[in-house]
Amino acid sequence: MNMLTIAIPSKGRLMEQANDLFERAGLKIERFGTDRGYRGRLVGIENIEIAFLSASEIAVQLRDGKIDAGITGEDLLRETIAPGNDVADVALRLNFGSADVVVAVPECWLDVAVMADLDDVAEQFYASHGRRLRVATKYLNITRRFFAEKGITGYRIVESQGATEGAPATGTAELIVDITTSGATLKANQLRILDDGLILASCAVFALSKRSVEFKNMRNLLNMLNRAIVT
Repeated sequence: MNMLTIAIPSKGRLMEQANDLFERAGLKIERFGTDRGYRGRLVGIENIEIAFLSASEIAVQLRDGKIDAGITGEDLLRETIAPGNDVADVALRLNFGSADVVVAVPECWLDVAVMADLDDVAEQFYASHGRRLRVATKYLNITRRFFAEKGITGYRIVESQGATEGAPATGTAELIVDITTSGATLKANQLRILDDGLILASCAVFALSKRSVEFKNMRNLLNMLNRAIVT
């Protein structure tokens, strides 16, 4: 029988919440070697091993076919693997790790309320400055897809290497695409979310490769986790 590999976050709050989920499902995760080991097994279901990876690495390894399933943020999954792909997709939404990926502009942009307004701003900005609006973000792929859906073209992406919300204040970008939980950090940086600027209401997800769903032990695990999800 094929050995399936499931990845869970190796540290932080997401790791703790993933462990709680498995415990509620009546499953124990047992690490090999020391407590800092990066491999383990799932006690209670045969032929499933556990890999401990960063949440971002889990999305990448799903895309590359190196693991069969994993718990990661939906934002990280969608940045790495586009919806409707034939590699992997969300099997379960886990109702923890919630955060929104949003488009935010400076509060002083009083005439900009929705995405469509950015077209006029981009045109005026180019006429005044001879360049396109800059959008600071760590979510390059998510941003491109969303802006394309909204028909916005007069911009260029500036990849954020630090605190994205500070980009407009430092003059490295005019607006941002970032993740937020309460909106407090955006407000503290004099930014506001566009009325239709919610790109993704993200949470932790159990993502599954398309090939692994055919295995009985994976289907059993999905059923057990689904019953353990706190609603």
